Amino acid sequence: MTVSRAELEFGIFSHPDNTMKPISLISPTMFVQGILNWLTLASLTFISHKHKDDGPLKRLGNLTPYRVAPVSHKVEAELPDDCSVNRVMLMHRHGSRGPAGAEEVDLINTLVQTLRNSHDALQGSYLPENLRFLQTGKGYESHLDPENLTIIGRQQLFNHGVEFGLKYPNFTTETLLSSTTQRVIDSMYFFAQGRFGREAEDKDLLTVDDIPGPVSWITPWNSCPGIDWHYASKVASNWSESYLPKITKRLNDLLPYDVSLTDDDTHGALYACAYDLATGDESPWCDVFHADELADFEYELDLIMVASVGYLVPNNAGRVMGSVFVNELINRFSNTSGEAQSLFLEFGHDATILAAMAAMDLNRDDPPLSSEELRWRRRFRTSYQTPFAAQMIWESFTCKESFDGPQIRLVLNEETYPLRTCEKTKRDRRFGTCSLDAFIRANQFSTDIEFGDDTWQAACGAHSEVLYVQG
Repeated sequence: MTVSRAELEFGIFSHPDNTMKPISLISPTMFVQGILNWLTLASLTFISHKHKDDGPLKRLGNLTPYRVAPVSHKVEAELPDDCSVNRVMLMHRHGSRGPAGAEEVDLINTLVQTLRNSHDALQGSYLPENLRFLQTGKGYESHLDPENLTIIGRQQLFNHGVEFGLKYPNFTTETLLSSTTQRVIDSMYFFAQGRFGREAEDKDLLTVDDIPGPVSWITPWNSCPGIDWHYASKVASNWSESYLPKITKRLNDLLPYDVSLTDDDTHGALYACAYDLATGDESPWCDVFHADELADFEYELDLIMVASVGYLVPNNAGRVMGSVFVNELINRFSNTSGEAQSLFLEFGHDATILAAMAAMDLNRDDPPLSSEELRWRRRFRTSYQTPFAAQMIWESFTCKESFDGPQIRLVLNEETYPLRTCEKTKRDRRFGTCSLDAFIRANQFSTDIEFGDDTWQAACGAHSEVLYVQG
């Protein structure tokens, strides 16, 4: 069975170990104390990605190390003083991880083997400074841990837990929820340590398997058997086949005659750049590529995601899957279920966030993104929206005078993300918010969908002629 990159990232084909519950993985005394001691020291040396610059290494698509989203200069960062938040719903992507599955691992390993085979030729040649790392010791070696949360990823989640507690000190919950993929379970655990400290031992760390219901808003694709995950790879391949040969030629012109990189080697070097950063915060490969070449790679990763769970998915399946999250958000903020809970801490994937945003039309490009050309100015940008450890925070708030009735705001990676689809007033535009009523009306696409209805079946049915494609 061939498994696509999208399937591996979203945890669709999980090893049985990935379904283990975190409670069974943790000894909540000795291990917790050791981790707390280590992470306390780690947090003191944590280097925030809150920089003013927006260099190419902060634009590596959904493989970007956590970064604060660019500021929307037309939106106020803080709510008016007379407003108070009364409900918070966090959807957190897992932290930095190793390569997602065999394809990415094979590309990097193939690159390493090509360089090993060329070791002698490289030693006796003149190389530009940014390639001389190939001549040191054994040259470039890779020791990445596929699919698992890295030490950088653990640090990201612990720090985000601390920061969340500082931002929302009066909000608490007894339950945290994640997908069944192990790196997401681990992310939930480290966030809990940062947010609750020793009190995390008393929290219920659950997965979607513990929640009754036919479909999960965290992993709706598990209830969408008809979707063709290989379609996204085909779209992305059309683009990579157009930009990789130019980079391969440029690199081969810098290397000895006896060294001949293939396009797969070049692809592996681009992935090595991203995953070395995810593992150790630096990579010699990142200095090898020009900014426009990294931009081509970023666009490829965006195409994978927009064709997996976004606007390019046939039969609108990405938006249909995202409707589950939107309806859960509306139900909670409308309190239709009668829940008194004020805080929801949940952990998933980049696909969880992107499918939800697509359902709400928050990052749609017109015309749609295409593998025919790179769209420099685009709204669908995973580097900004779903880097590793992305944080989608929804706030429900009320005000004494500034706004009438319940309001809603989205804070995405620490910056207010304007809700343009439902804004009605100048004040809405100023603060990037809208009334809950307007938000509900603007999301009729989602509220009209119920799991298993005709719309869902047309997009996700196992026998969909468009979506069920072998590949």
